[in-house]
Parts: sequence; C-alpha cells; structure tokens
Amino acid sequence: MSLRHGRTYHAIPGPSVVPDRVLQAMHRAAPNIYEGALLEMTETLIPDLKRLAQTETGHVAIYIGNGHAGWEASNANLFNRGDRVLLLATGRFGHGWAASLQGMGVEVDMVDFGRHSPADPAVLAERLATDRGHAYRAVVCTHVDTASTARSDIPALRAALDATGHPALLMVDGIASVGCDEMRMDAWGVDVLVAASQKGVMVPPGLAFVWFSEKARAAGRDATLRTPYWNWEPRIAPEFYYQYFCGTAPTHHLFGLREALDMLIHEEGLEAAWERHARLARAVWAAAEAWGRGGAMALNVAEPAARAHAVTALRLDAPDGTRLRKWCDEQGGVTLGIGLGMAEPGEAAWHGFFRLAHMGHVNAHMTLGALAVMDAGLKVLDIPHGHGALDAASAALTTPLAKVSSATAHPPQPAWVDPGLATTA
Repeated sequence: MSLRHGRTYHAIPGPSVVPDRVLQAMHRAAPNIYEGALLEMTETLIPDLKRLAQTETGHVAIYIGNGHAGWEASNANLFNRGDRVLLLATGRFGHGWAASLQGMGVEVDMVDFGRHSPADPAVLAERLATDRGHAYRAVVCTHVDTASTARSDIPALRAALDATGHPALLMVDGIASVGCDEMRMDAWGVDVLVAASQKGVMVPPGLAFVWFSEKARAAGRDATLRTPYWNWEPRIAPEFYYQYFCGTAPTHHLFGLREALDMLIHEEGLEAAWERHARLARAVWAAAEAWGRGGAMALNVAEPAARAHAVTALRLDAPDGTRLRKWCDEQGGVTLGIGLGMAEPGEAAWHGFFRLAHMGHVNAHMTLGALAVMDAGLKVLDIPHGHGALDAASAALTTPLAKVSSATAHPPQPAWVDPGLATTA
C-alpha cells in the first residue's frame, strides 16, 4: 500500500509546476505562423520580458532551447576564440557555464567559492586589480546556483567591478532566479542576463532568454563565434517574423509564455511574487533548522542572506538523505530534487543531499504539504530530528517581510514600471 495515489507534487528545481492556465493556453491547434494573431501576440511578449528583468534600456532575444542554450547564445554573441573571462563559481552550474565557454574556445579563469557560499565581492576586486591590462572581457557569475542554492549579491559584485575601473562586462546566469528572486538588470548594472522558461517563468522547458545591454551589444559586434542561428541582432529587430526565432516559431510555448507573463507581471505583480518566494523559502529554512536541532539535518548555505528564494539544498547523513527522498516520493507523492554535484569526495553521488524547490507556481499549501510529508518520513524512517518544524514553518510563512527593496538600495524605477512594482522605502 502506498499513500502516493492522487496528484503528485514534483518539488524539483525545474521543470517547475506549470499552471493549469498555461497548459490550457498551449492546448490548441497549430496556428498560422505567417500572419495574424500569433505575430501580434509575440510583439506583446517583448515589453513584458523586459519588465521581468527590470530593464528599460536593454534588449531581449528568445531562443528555442534550455538554459544551456542561453549560455551558448550569450557566448557566441560576445566572444572570439582566445578571449579570456573571469568566472565566479558557486556550484555545479557555474562549472557548467565555464565548460560551455571553454568548449567554444574562450579561456576561463575560475574563482571557485565551493558548494556552500556565494561569490565574494572582495575577492572579485582583488582579482580584477591584478588584471592591469584588462585581459578579462567579462566577469561571469551565477545569481542562484541551482545545485548549491547559493545566491550571490549581484549589486555588490557590480560595485566591486566598478570600484576597480575595470571595463569587463557583467554576465549573470539568472536561470534559477528570474521570477523568484529580486532581479533588477538596469539598476544593478547587469550587461547580460540569461534565463529559461522552466523555472520561475512557469512554462515547460524549451525557451531560453538572453537580455543584453547596449554596452554588451557594442562589445559583441565583431564576435567571431557568432553564427546565424545564435546571432541576437535579427532577433531584436526582425525584418520578418521568422527572424525572431531564426526559423519556425516555438508556437505553443509562446502561447504558454503569454499566459504565464499575464499571471506573473500583470496579475500577481513582480514584487509580490518576489515576496511570495521569500516567505516560502523562510518556511523551508525554519523547518530545516527545527529538524536540525535534534539531528543531522542542515541547510547547505549557512547565511540566510546568501540562500536562494527559489530552491533550498539540504543535507542529512548518508544514506539518510536518500532514504528520506525515496520515502517522500514512493509513499508521500512528493518528489524532491537530487543533490547535483554536492557529494563530498569519496561519497556516492547524492546520498547526503537533496533539494526542495519552491519556485514558480507554488503556494503555501504546496510548500507546507511537502514539509509535512518530509516530517512524516523522518518519523517513519526513525531518522533523528528535532521537533516543531511545521509550527516553525507556519510562523515563518505568515510573518510579514520587510519590503523586498529599499529606495536607498536602488535608483528610482523607470517610468514604464507598473505602479504596483515601484520600489518604496
């Protein structure tokens, strides 16, 4: 007998839960790709994608692909073989972008901050100060590494870059953070931002987004890695509709994206979505801390300010992490994410780690339900743990947060931002 029967919940960090409304928007016959409603609808996506990244002056290109495609698109549009970048790694996906760059002939100097910490702006400043000849074309970093769930302070990294007077571009992987964690491309001085559809954007895998500043556009005009497919120029100013996608449009994904952006930007509001994710994250952290007071449960990132609001990596003594993850899946109907790239040397791939996502179309009953199943699993499997986790999670979830942003932290919002998104003190 299993308690799993019923609607299951895949609490993995992508693909995230797709709203029924998005699925319904996609469930239609193939449209005309040459004229009419599809073309008109696509035009409405561009300003809302810019709102999603909080950019007024930047551009956005849509690609058919996943986050790795977004990496490759940004690489191709900016670099030549032999160019050098400084990459700040905070987990497996920082190493993934490094491999993408190296595979295309770009030389990568990596500063690896390990699997439990964000990028340190002071270390960045030290490294840039040694680059007196400005060999680095870009500083490349991950806002939220989906494996470690460490969240780096992008404004602080920008400030460190500016303080040295270094001309390098700032390139940010926002795949696990856009739509979940605060992201302000213009205000934070981000030159290139990469994201994908399958996480906070709430659309099935298949779309990659690359936002880029005019500075990045100018820097990449002579990039010799650029190929016809990856070239972002025709995608931002197409003479014909097919140039948006270098061929046939991802029609049904676009219908889903339109619905998702309506929900996220125009109905909930972006700052409200950021706060929802922050509260859900704090509920997870509170439960984990309570469990840890009587057992081995631990949050992968110790400092709350350095934890993602989209997903939380946790650890138990091996093999208890795997035992709990399997019980939750097989008996409770809750699928937790495996601990990608988190095992210590000599350990089995992910026996100690697992991840609980709280990204995208997720609400209180989904997160509290997942925590309750985990709590039951700890008891059934006789894994030592502290008590009061669910009470702690409920209290954290229902306690109002301070404002997500402050007027001193960011310059005034551009005039096009909806009043409901405006930053207040």
